[in-house]
Amino acid sequence: MKRGSADLKLLRYHPETAFGGQSKEDALKSSVKKALDPEKTLTEKDKRRIELASEIGEQETARDKFRVMCAENKLAAFSLVVILIFIFMAIFAPVVAPYDPTKQDLIHRMQGMSREHIFGTDQLGRDIYSRMIYGARVSIAIGLLPTFVSILIGTVLGLISGYFGGVVDFIIMRLCDITMAFPSLLLAMVVMYTMGAGIINIFLALTLVSWAGTARVIRSQTLQLREMEYIEAACSMGVSSFAIMFRHILPNCLPNLIVLFTLNIPGSILSESSLSFLGIGAQAPMTSWGLMVSDGKQYLFTNPVIAIAPGVAILILALAFNFLGDGVRDVMDPYLSK
Repeated sequence: MKRGSADLKLLRYHPETAFGGQSKEDALKSSVKKALDPEKTLTEKDKRRIELASEIGEQETARDKFRVMCAENKLAAFSLVVILIFIFMAIFAPVVAPYDPTKQDLIHRMQGMSREHIFGTDQLGRDIYSRMIYGARVSIAIGLLPTFVSILIGTVLGLISGYFGGVVDFIIMRLCDITMAFPSLLLAMVVMYTMGAGIINIFLALTLVSWAGTARVIRSQTLQLREMEYIEAACSMGVSSFAIMFRHILPNCLPNLIVLFTLNIPGSILSESSLSFLGIGAQAPMTSWGLMVSDGKQYLFTNPVIAIAPGVAILILALAFNFLGDGVRDVMDPYLSK
């Protein structure tokens, strides 16, 4: 949106109102037919419709972008299917899992792969496949929720920093520098050792170490957008700073936020797995893939499936999110799409 006119804004956010209750395509077709018919005269509304269409161009919908991604990037589309399968299995774990993941059967401990136990049993006779399904709940939840919260915090701070500038910008950016000066996993370990092990503390730790990158990206984009003509027009009309940031600047940052979200999820999943492997993440009887790898590392030479199976699951899910993030970035980034 290069201009700040009310008509362009109305067309972008409420096209059904701008075109008198008709869809954009139907309204433009009727107006063009009138323009081509020498016996009919164009009304002012028809002229404005054609003018608006020429000014704003054809807007791609989310469905169009999804179709483009699936058509041009088969790997991203396949990765999306893999992710959905993992999420489905995690949500419906009580239905999908053949056994209770906490039930011990010491008589049948350390069994190999069989029809009864797809991946065998662990050192306590628990079914590995069932534990992996339930462990997906923790790993996926910790991949999604802390990433979403950190994106939210980084977006708000980035908007405030880029829009107001000055001392506010200096303080927020120095906090970003301090956060990004330490390796994220090392900083998360410090937070976990300070607060103690547990799922809630993992959420807090991963949120605290992940917001700075998003804040920098959004700040950079806000610095560019606040110089646009439609922002200056909104300021001259007395629109509040809150409305400008969240109604005019934020919608233009959404493509980058979607890409950041998809690309940051694998980092959260791997961080949770690393913390659980070190013994400061998920704790028994709760299970996660990182905890399963930690429990099975001492049996690598006797029953390697105990550690390898959840490790491969972590690898597949992290790669799937990375490939999906690359596909979303290619579709959402206007420079790459050209």
